[in-house]
Amino acid sequence: MRGLMLALAAVALAPCGARAAEQVQKPNVIFVLSDDLAQGDVGCYGQKLIKTPALDAMAKDGMRFTQAYCGTSVCAPSRTSLMIGRHMGHSPIRANREVQPEGQKPLPEGTYTVAKLLKENGYSTACVGKWGMGMFDTTGSPLKVGFDHFFGYNCQRHAHSYFPTYLYRDDKRFDLAGNDGKGVGKTYAQNLIAGETLAWVTANKERPFFLYYSITLPHGRHEIDSQGIYKDEKWTEQQKNYAAQVTRLDSDVGRLLAKLKELKLDEKTLVIVAGDNGSSFGPGSEIGKLFDQSMGGKLRGFKRSLYEGGLRQACIARWPGVVPAGTVSDEPWAFWDFLPTCADLIGAKLPAEAKTDGISILPLLKGGAAPKRDYFYWELHESGPSLQAIRFGDWKAVKNGPAAAVELYDLKTDPGEKTNLAAKNPDVVAKAVKLMAAAHEDHPDWPMRDAKKKN
Repeated sequence: MRGLMLALAAVALAPCGARAAEQVQKPNVIFVLSDDLAQGDVGCYGQKLIKTPALDAMAKDGMRFTQAYCGTSVCAPSRTSLMIGRHMGHSPIRANREVQPEGQKPLPEGTYTVAKLLKENGYSTACVGKWGMGMFDTTGSPLKVGFDHFFGYNCQRHAHSYFPTYLYRDDKRFDLAGNDGKGVGKTYAQNLIAGETLAWVTANKERPFFLYYSITLPHGRHEIDSQGIYKDEKWTEQQKNYAAQVTRLDSDVGRLLAKLKELKLDEKTLVIVAGDNGSSFGPGSEIGKLFDQSMGGKLRGFKRSLYEGGLRQACIARWPGVVPAGTVSDEPWAFWDFLPTCADLIGAKLPAEAKTDGISILPLLKGGAAPKRDYFYWELHESGPSLQAIRFGDWKAVKNGPAAAVELYDLKTDPGEKTNLAAKNPDVVAKAVKLMAAAHEDHPDWPMRDAKKKN
């Protein structure tokens, strides 16, 4: 009888033990999203003037992507794509839209996010830095879409100031010292934001966690508390500040990676660093000209366009023992793949409400083949005409307004999108138009328009 009771007890305890073991095996996930970091800003992509030793070392320890695509080429919709796993044809947010007096157009009620997925599967979740997808009293509050903790700027307009007079901890505003009465403080916000990431990781080291580190560097205004090694360069003040911003971003990523090693979490943590769009500056601009963000003219376009220079962003993944060290991947993937990748990572099935357009790139991260797909699709609805672009195979079609002609490029031979092949390939153009129509879902907030006027 006693033996039977012991056996039954062992059976009863086994599932709990198995669950505990499973939880221990779940990797931590950190996604560092830089505001406006371009491939051409980083040493491992060819930058010569700006120093990025931590990101360069991360690339040596992991995988660097040459064709990682953002959600679209401005902040809020690109971040929405990352969080909800949908491309712009199905996204509830397809442009930057401010809400006065503070905040942006919010994510709709019930939006399923990667944070919600991971929280439902036992993860601690935090967003530190910039949100920009809904104030705390709206349906888009980070605390209503899966995050346990928030620290930083909610509104992306507020985040333009690196010396703000206040920030938020969770949904509570706290004032910073030094208000000059004009909205400018004396505290460099990134000092607090960087410290919060290290403190939160340390506090949550005993359980699996997801950190969305949405760092504001190097977005304008180009403000920095120290120009550091660039102080004596014979550059403009803006150029010095920009270089110092990128190097500060780099050093803060380095501090985070060092903290993971210190806490013995290094081999348990997938870290991805990316920009939220491609280059922010044209090749003739003050910053673009000196730092060559177009990478010698290899990529056409920049922020607010749907050419490759606006859509391909700097991206590096690191996970010792899993992501092959020192690899460079030319395989394309996009922000909307992050949600299904996280589901694959933890062995979870996405609910129907997720409605993701993405495909898991976990096999690619492990050194295997990239997932096969029909197309990549983008839209943008800023103040000018509605833009569309689609990539299928090596073909890329761009439509700069509903009435504009379709441009067609072969990215295999022409990644700089210099030679429009539309006239020579009417059948491919017809296919592009058909795919665009299939990918685009009409939305009352995002009408396709040619008129150059704001909503």
